[in-house]
Amino acid sequence: MASAIAIALAIACGTHAARAGEAADTDFAKRFFAGNVGKPKAYACFVRRYDAAHMAEHPKQKVTVLKLLITSELLEDDKYLNYSFRLGVNFRDRPGDFDSSGDCGHAPTVRNPDNDPGPAAGIDFQCNVDCDGGGIAVNLANSDNALIVKLDRMRIWKSTDPDGAPDRFMEGGADDKVFRLDRVSADECRSLVTDRKELAAMRTKKR
Repeated sequence: MASAIAIALAIACGTHAARAGEAADTDFAKRFFAGNVGKPKAYACFVRRYDAAHMAEHPKQKVTVLKLLITSELLEDDKYLNYSFRLGVNFRDRPGDFDSSGDCGHAPTVRNPDNDPGPAAGIDFQCNVDCDGGGIAVNLANSDNALIVKLDRMRIWKSTDPDGAPDRFMEGGADDKVFRLDRVSADECRSLVTDRKELAAMRTKKR
């Protein structure tokens, strides 16, 4: 009898923890996507364009434009949203448009009583490029209207390069380690998307 009660309590606790984790996941997404947690995907675009005055004051900074599109999607057999990123960047010392992309996994996690990972109250998470391509850490700021991007090293590609071009890396230099990007309309990140169906889906999202 005692064993049956213990099992029932364990199941109840596990169910409660799972529901709490799913609720936290939704709450996190609402913050990240400014309330627009669409299905099957949601989009958040953050952009920073540095003017000539700023670049003159920061002669060691190489990045002139940075665009970041964060996407969430609920995959099959997964109860938590999965995040991914696409990044576009321009440099003062390198002509052309560069981009990168990768996975961010789930929102920041904590361990629930049943050892099931669920979103934490925090807003930091890591986004990585495949095959040891480095990545970025992101953090919401300014009442969720801006994003702090922290960079160490990340593989990037030139948009016009043919397949098989040599690897390039974006390095976190003296003035290129931390960036503050502002939340803008998803339209401003459409240049980072090549799939027509996804572009059409983005047009239906306000922000």
